[in-house]
Amino acid sequence: MKNWFVVYTKPRQEKKIANELTKIGIEAYCPVKVVARQWSDRKKKVEVPLFTSYCFVYLEDSDRNKVFQVSGVLRYLFWLKKPAIVRDKEIAEIKRWLNEYDHEQISIKQFQNNERVIIKSGILIDKEAIVMKQNGNQLMLQLESLGFALYVSQSNIIVNPIENKEKQIT
Repeated sequence: MKNWFVVYTKPRQEKKIANELTKIGIEAYCPVKVVARQWSDRKKKVEVPLFTSYCFVYLEDSDRNKVFQVSGVLRYLFWLKKPAIVRDKEIAEIKRWLNEYDHEQISIKQFQNNERVIIKSGILIDKEAIVMKQNGNQLMLQLESLGFALYVSQSNIIVNPIENKEKQIT
C-alpha cells in the first residue's frame, strides 16, 4: 500500500529534489506558497516551500530507499521510531489551503507556552485559547470558554497570536 512519507532535504533544495524524484518515477509533492520579496531595485513574487527542508513522497514502504538516488535527500522524518506517514486527507488539505487562501496568510508559527491565541478557521473560529505546549506543528490549546484542551495541527487550522500584550499570561 502506498503512503505519503516526509523526506528531509538539504536546505533550499526542496523544489529541485521534488522535480528530480518525479523524473525517476516517484510521486513527490513540495507545497509552495507565493510571497513578495523585496530586492534593492525591485519587488518580485516568488514561490518558496511551505515547509523548509521537507518534501512529501508517495510510494510503497518497500520502495523507500529509491529516494536516496536523488542528491540532496538526507533522510526520512521519523515519528515514534518509524518513518512518519502523512494521511492522504492531510495532503489534500494542504493543497486546498494553498488554492483557497491568500499565501501571505499561510505560515507555520512558533508560539510560546501560555501565549494567548485566537482560532481563525474551522468550527471554533474566533474562539480564544492558550497555548499549553507546541511540538513542531502540533499545538495543545486550552479553550477556557469551553473548559477543555484541544490538540491541533497548524496545517489544519489557522491560529494567530492575540496582539494585545495585556492579554498575555505571565
